[in-house]
Amino acid sequence: MEAIPPPQQRILIVDDDESVRDVISVLLKEEGYQCAVASGAEMALDLANKDPTPLVISDMKMPGKDGLWLLERMKEEHPDTSVIMLTGYGDTESAVDCLRKGATDYLLKPPRLTDLIRAIERALSRRRLELAKKKYQKKLERKVRDRTTELRHALKDISVTYQQTLGALVTALDAREHETSDHSQRVVEYTVAIAQRLTIKGHELEEIGRGALLHDIGKIGVPDAVLLKPGKLTPDEWVEMRKHPDIGFNMIAPIPFLAIPSQIVLSHQERFDGQGYPRKLQGQQIHIGARIFAVADTLDAMTSDRPYRKGTTFTNAIAEIDRCAGTQFDPDVVRAFLDIGEVGLLKIKEDMVAKKKAQAEALAQAKIDALTTPVGAAPAATPPKPEGDDD
Repeated sequence: MEAIPPPQQRILIVDDDESVRDVISVLLKEEGYQCAVASGAEMALDLANKDPTPLVISDMKMPGKDGLWLLERMKEEHPDTSVIMLTGYGDTESAVDCLRKGATDYLLKPPRLTDLIRAIERALSRRRLELAKKKYQKKLERKVRDRTTELRHALKDISVTYQQTLGALVTALDAREHETSDHSQRVVEYTVAIAQRLTIKGHELEEIGRGALLHDIGKIGVPDAVLLKPGKLTPDEWVEMRKHPDIGFNMIAPIPFLAIPSQIVLSHQERFDGQGYPRKLQGQQIHIGARIFAVADTLDAMTSDRPYRKGTTFTNAIAEIDRCAGTQFDPDVVRAFLDIGEVGLLKIKEDMVAKKKAQAEALAQAKIDALTTPVGAAPAATPPKPEGDDD
């Protein structure tokens, strides 16, 4: 089978002298090039705008717009087009100026055919290399974008998996303390709402939310006889109970992903006036997440039922937290908490109840589907995630 010859390269010849245009055009056509001609710089630019032009050979000195003007416009509008400049003057300064402005080569008129052909071959070869480089660069950039997108999705999946794992662990801990079921999730919602009032956002907000979620993780190391005791604790039992911030910190601090939350876990029982534990930190020494959590935790503790008492009203809890601003709590955090207001805080709790109900219904439906699906049949679709569920 006969090979198909490559398409002819189009060369645009620009000179105000018709005889020069004709001679160069004829010579290049005999060498196998496709030629177009222009009598001036503006005409040349119009022709280059109409058809792809790999190479322009232009005279330097022309009436009106000269060759340097054309060179600058070609580099601006057609950066992939190579330009060879011709001049009748052996001016070194002009040659340097042309090359600095982007010309591929610079030849004296009339150029010898061998010199012109070599210059053309160099220019077209250089152009091919530049185009190949740009194509490779675009391909590489596209691949990097694709890989970055894949990595971003993978990291998001990992983050979701982490969060689900942490949520399951905390749910198990809450279930161990029957009277505080869902306590950790509610505290997270209150904590995040207060933090947002303090203009905390982004990664810092996520870290504070994780710290609030894991605040009681250290209670895994507290004996059941102490943790589940229905009555008041003895002094010795309080010593055991107060170990849980250190236990929790030691559990999760080695995990880089939980470095900041571990600080909140360690500090969540500190008081603004320095009377808390385990390190008796005060004021700004306490991590901001722990200072926010202290308010959120107190609200939930006071408004939740316990076996030995009924929860109080939000009105009473809010008033008590306000009263303790500056002693037990950071005054700035309390102000942000008060800005949310009783209506806003009640809505957070109501939304949590609704969310929990929706999750329970979805889980119940999934169990029903699993029981009613015949053996060997395709499994039922995964129940939709309740709207607003970020866990």
